[in-house]
Amino acid sequence: MLVFDDILFKHITIHRIGNKLFDEGIRYSKSCININSEISSLLSRFFLSPFKNRDYFNLFHESDLLLNEIYSYTTKIFENPDELYNQSIHIAKHLYEKSAHPKIKAGELYVVYFKDCVVEDEVVDAVGLFKSESKETYLRVYPSGDNFEINSENGININKLDKGCLIFNTEKERGYLVCAIDSLNRGTEAKYWMDDFLRIRFRDDEFFQTGNLMSMCQSFVAQVPDVEKKEKVEIMKKAVNFLKENDKVEFDDFAGQLLQEAQMRKAFVEHKRTFEKERNVVIPDKITVSNEAVKKEAKKVKNVIILDNNYRITIDGSTEYIEKGFDPYKEMSFYKLYFNEEK
Repeated sequence: MLVFDDILFKHITIHRIGNKLFDEGIRYSKSCININSEISSLLSRFFLSPFKNRDYFNLFHESDLLLNEIYSYTTKIFENPDELYNQSIHIAKHLYEKSAHPKIKAGELYVVYFKDCVVEDEVVDAVGLFKSESKETYLRVYPSGDNFEINSENGININKLDKGCLIFNTEKERGYLVCAIDSLNRGTEAKYWMDDFLRIRFRDDEFFQTGNLMSMCQSFVAQVPDVEKKEKVEIMKKAVNFLKENDKVEFDDFAGQLLQEAQMRKAFVEHKRTFEKERNVVIPDKITVSNEAVKKEAKKVKNVIILDNNYRITIDGSTEYIEKGFDPYKEMSFYKLYFNEEK
């Protein structure tokens, strides 16, 4: 849980980062900037309001965490917040080096030091890294004599943060606790923020593990052959209900509850291995269930059967009273639904 009610801006600096491929360079600010209370409130909204999801990450490096540039620069800031400006220069250079794809836009990099953030019920400081790339046109209407004039200005929409990262001063040995977003992630060029610049990976906790288990179930159901759509819906409903009703889950028991046929369970186990390899994750044999993750993933579960372009059957209850058949005279498939009363 993230709480920013009493958060304070201690330092903030801004640099403009161009595209390295086009040799656009970096424009550095000369020092940290001072902001009044009104601007502070607007910046809080701009920087912090997008961080609503419960997805946590850690900074990492394949060989040694100390080789992660953002980890090293952030550590120096936490050790001495007055170092924020000096380290922001290094952070700006690092981002510029990673901005070499032709579709990466130039933009402002904000490096911010926050005090008194509440994360996971712990009060900690945080370093924020944000980049604004998108500009929008605004109309400026103002009085002029006995009339009005209208001008246009390009500016930043404070309701649309392009890229952001909050690094909290906790879990240092694991790569700090990190929240990150990339609202412009529309292809391989956008991976530079998460993968190349920050170098983060999902925090391996109950939320992450439960989410992986649910995602694995959905991918299995989506590709399993010779299973009717209503049965696929039923499998996912069983998965959601089982996780809601149990605090801890053993994978073998979970598979047995979902799938009655031994052949299907075997295919499910094999799919788990494939899923782990493709996603570079590990789904433990025993998982402590995260209710937050179940609620989040349950929203992605498809419980709708779409028939051609004419009908949509939404299944909220059991599929026991839904039958599928084929009419040889009309040469069409059909669904038969049983019910007690029409509402």
